Amino acid sequence: MRTDRPGIEVRTGDRAAAVAGEPHPLAIVLDRLRSAYNVGNIFRLAEVARVREVVTCGYTATPPHPKLIKTARGCDALVPHRHFETAVAAVTQLKAEGYALVSVETVVDAPALWQAEFRFPLALVFGNEALGVHPDALALCDGFVRLPVYGRKNSLNVSNCAAVVVYEALERLQHRP
Repeated sequence: MRTDRPGIEVRTGDRAAAVAGEPHPLAIVLDRLRSAYNVGNIFRLAEVARVREVVTCGYTATPPHPKLIKTARGCDALVPHRHFETAVAAVTQLKAEGYALVSVETVVDAPALWQAEFRFPLALVFGNEALGVHPDALALCDGFVRLPVYGRKNSLNVSNCAAVVVYEALERLQHRP
C-alpha cells in the first residue's frame, strides 16, 4: 500500500496469491483482430475481470506473440485460452458447450448495451477493427449488442469496448436478477 495523503491508501503491486473461487461464466471471443496490442490488453482485462477464457480466431495473435505479451503483462499466462481457425468453428463449439453467444457489433437496430439482456454462461464475440465479426459467425450468434457512440466515428477501439461490455455483463451477473 502507498499512502501519499493521510487517510487515503492506494493499493500497489499485484496480489501474492490467486483469488479463490471459480472464474466468472464469461468467455471473450476475438475474431481476426489485427492488433496484437489490443489482444494483449484484452488478456489483461480478462484476468482482472476473472473471465473464464479468451478464445482467439483466425489471424488474431495468440500467446506467446511478443506484442501481445508486452501489453498483457503476464496475464496471457494466467488466463485460459484456446484458438480456432475460424470464428464459425469457435461459435459452434461454444454453443455446444452451453454458452449464449452475443456479438458486440454495429448491427443496425441492435439494443444498446444497457438495454440488452444476457444469459450466462455468456460468450461475447468481438470482431476485426475494420471488418467486424465474420458474417457467417455473426449469423450463428444468439443476439447482438452495440455500444452507443455519440461522435462521428462508428465504433470504439475493440479493447476499450471490450472493457465496457465485460464490466457491464459482470454487473448484471452479480447484482441483477
